[in-house]
Amino acid sequence: MGAITREIELIGLFFEECVPIRTIFFGGGTPSLLNVKQFQAIFDCISESFDLSQLSEVSLEANPGTVNQDYLNSLHDIGFTRISFGVQSLQPHELRLLRRIHSNQDSFNAIRWAKDAGFENINVDLMYGLPNQTEELWMDTLKHVVEMNIQHLSMYALGVEEGTPLADWIETGLVATPDDDLSVDLYESALAYLSQFGFRPYEISNVVKMDNLHDFRCQHNLQYWRNLPYIGVGAGAHGFIKNRRIENLKPVPAYINALLHDKINNDGDIYPSVEKLTVIDRFTEMQETMMLGLRLLEEGVSIPQFIERFGVSPMEVFQKEISILSGRAQLDIIDNKIIRLASGKAMVSNQVLQYFV
Repeated sequence: MGAITREIELIGLFFEECVPIRTIFFGGGTPSLLNVKQFQAIFDCISESFDLSQLSEVSLEANPGTVNQDYLNSLHDIGFTRISFGVQSLQPHELRLLRRIHSNQDSFNAIRWAKDAGFENINVDLMYGLPNQTEELWMDTLKHVVEMNIQHLSMYALGVEEGTPLADWIETGLVATPDDDLSVDLYESALAYLSQFGFRPYEISNVVKMDNLHDFRCQHNLQYWRNLPYIGVGAGAHGFIKNRRIENLKPVPAYINALLHDKINNDGDIYPSVEKLTVIDRFTEMQETMMLGLRLLEEGVSIPQFIERFGVSPMEVFQKEISILSGRAQLDIIDNKIIRLASGKAMVSNQVLQYFV
């Protein structure tokens, strides 16, 4: 905790003025293992180092098996406004395959407790494309999620990382290799099913149920997809500050040692927890703005905002790329104001985004 609060203080000093913070997001690993006093200490440190007058969202990623009613009540009381549960699946055998520590009943309980605590903005993370997953099982999970009456759902295709138990099981034939074609079918069937209940996709992996009074989209992630600045705190955290991509030291002991012993950083103008700093030139920032913005299926990339930010139109900078992609019916240009992925192209988005790398 001392290293975390020290880093927050140093980042605050790095800026020449009191920077306004619009969102706070506790994610990566299992932040719900922290107790309420630890969260409060972090909040206090942030409020002393930054301007929170524009704060609109405080979000927590949580494992359903690590929370209870009292804990969620306390989180809501100290200022959390959004919670995201890593449910992944509501099928017991799929949870075992993923080596999750929670059960499907833990997920049902966690969401009920969060509602009782006063949380109005609740997200559920799900995974599809699992070995031996069928459309029937996937739709059963979605049916239960819809019945929970939540506002936001994130759906991610399974990625098999080398060196993990799942990768070893697939290599030795203990479990089936995930079917990419089936993954596409599962994604598209999910969108069709969820649309019946008012959910609409606003980003490739995220759907939301909105009304006239509330915007339940993840405001923190919107900041990222719009390629706007964000601060990363903690071991292995990433940030984008003053046209710098920042990567913190990943080993926890090294991270703590650097901060608590004020290790001198070779970059000189950055805080000591930083391991890697990359200065982003203007053209690279334009590329990243296109690549990230095109993930936003409704919003896309605003041509007027791009011009305001960079002083030039994306239609001019990326004329060749946009011409090719729109000619293939993979990009739409809306009223000369918005560039976005064509309808139904989310699952082949990498073919589009690679043009802006």
